[in-house]
Amino acid sequence: MTGWSRRAFVAVLCGWLTIVGLACTVQVEAAQESSTESRPRFDVVVGTWISTGDTRWAHNASSSSPLLGDPTSKLIYKDVGTNVFDIAGTLWFTPRFFGRLNIGVAGIGGGRLRDYDYLAADGGNPSSQTNSDLSGDGMWYLNADAGGRVTSFANHRGWLDVFGGFQYWHTKYTAVGLAQVTCTTAGSTIDLGGGNFLCNSAGPSPPVGSSTEVITNTTNWYSLRVGGRTEYRLTRQFSLLGSVALLPLSIIENNDIHHLRSDLQQNPSISMLGFGIGADADVGAKFMFTKNVGLNVGYRVWWNHMIDGNVTFHGVDGSSEYPLTQFDSLRHGLTAGLNFTF
Repeated sequence: MTGWSRRAFVAVLCGWLTIVGLACTVQVEAAQESSTESRPRFDVVVGTWISTGDTRWAHNASSSSPLLGDPTSKLIYKDVGTNVFDIAGTLWFTPRFFGRLNIGVAGIGGGRLRDYDYLAADGGNPSSQTNSDLSGDGMWYLNADAGGRVTSFANHRGWLDVFGGFQYWHTKYTAVGLAQVTCTTAGSTIDLGGGNFLCNSAGPSPPVGSSTEVITNTTNWYSLRVGGRTEYRLTRQFSLLGSVALLPLSIIENNDIHHLRSDLQQNPSISMLGFGIGADADVGAKFMFTKNVGLNVGYRVWWNHMIDGNVTFHGVDGSSEYPLTQFDSLRHGLTAGLNFTF
């Protein structure tokens, strides 16, 4: 990890500790002001997030050779389905202040990888494209927030809370097989050095079957969160829900292992580091069967976007670093869960 990345990581950690410290200070002060607080209230939602995702990154290595295009390479992991087991618990320390922990775990339910490479001779069009299937691995995340109630609506219609916290989001993909889709004349005939060409118009030689691992990709996002959430009751049993969190600072750490590249090291072959922004949003509804048990349904969107970063190719004879021109992660889908209030 480079010096600036260590400083950025420390900034994220310190920011989170500051948020927690301020929240705890306010909670203690509120507790000292009131000697008639009701007992703490606990709310938990156990459910699922049926989602699909898209991760893509690109880099520019054209400064190293006039033969290479800009971008030089782009990888897109798309249609990545997951059924997340999601649990969220909220503990009210006082009638006004709370802490919230949200954890989700999922296996990867399929998807595909499209790998594009570009040469300057093809004028911005892909000189090579290969497709691979995603055979498995998974993701998990952790949101840790602290916040307080801003207002309660008249006639017990609902409430508005604000919060701040930290998010960790981890994904891992395993791509298998290799199917050649595009190989231009430039890609198959321009010597990139040492008799190496970008692709073979006849396809990979020898062929790469679906049982062969091609790329293992691991992505970690470390993000600060700040936002608000609300509930508005239309009837005694039925409510509308909403939550929005902005991610003003995210650190992206990504590692690739290219199992078929003998010119690259294998742990990792390629590493990336950068910083960016993002946003999380949930909308939905809640129906209470009883005073303490209800059903939540809704839709969730998570988006993380890199602003600046670099990519390092770890060769067997040395390393090379280039600008990382794109890194985006998007996940969205339906949510449902049982809501228990105590």
